[in-house]
This record gives sequence, C-alpha cells and structure tokens, in this order.
Amino acid sequence: MYSVTVEADFSSAHNLRGYKGKCEALHGHNWRVEVEARQKELDDAGMVMDFKVLKKRLRALLETIDHAYLNTIPYFKKVNPTSENIARYLFDALKARIPGLYRVTVWESENSHASYFHPSPLE
Repeated sequence: MYSVTVEADFSSAHNLRGYKGKCEALHGHNWRVEVEARQKELDDAGMVMDFKVLKKRLRALLETIDHAYLNTIPYFKKVNPTSENIARYLFDALKARIPGLYRVTVWESENSHASYFHPSPLE
C-alpha cells in the first residue's frame, strides 16, 4: 500500500452550539488540513497521485470556506462545526475528486486535531 499526504490551511470563524464554555462564543482559528490518499499500486509515472493535483483540489475546496463564518454554510446550519465535523465535511466534499482518499485531519491549534477516515475500499 502506498500513500501521499499534503497540507494546506484556511482561516474561519465558528461557534459551537450546545457547548458550555468559551467555544460557544464566536471565535476563529487558523486551521491546518492534512489529506491522505492511498493506492495499492502506483500509476505509470510511479505515483499514487501527483502532489500538485492533490494540493490543487484541496486548496480549491478550502477557498470556499476560507475567511467564512462556518455556521452560515448550509451543512453547518444543521451539523455543529466541530473539528470532527469539519474533517467529515471536507472528506465528503473531496472523496469524488481524490481517488483513494483515506483520511482528512483538521488542526484547530498547534496541539489539537481531529480526523475523519473510513476503511479504504482498497484494503
């Protein structure tokens, strides 16, 4: 099994509904996102996927939420914009565009991150 991973970042604000504490108030993060794709075999060029293509697809999605108030995005009007749910949102938005997508990890701070993944159909 082979894997490739890229990182990108975005900034946004959110507040958590149903949470008692500071995070229930409007606040922002400089988020870091890591995306991993896996394949059993390499392509003819010897790659899982071109890093440049993977980065471009991730960045195109992140531009849609960069400097946004996440709670106003239709998905997050129903789903609380926690780090875990942001990872799931990004995964679901990328899975049709990234063959072998395995994991999306979202850092809300230098020391705190959440991931969404599911067993790869390749395994």
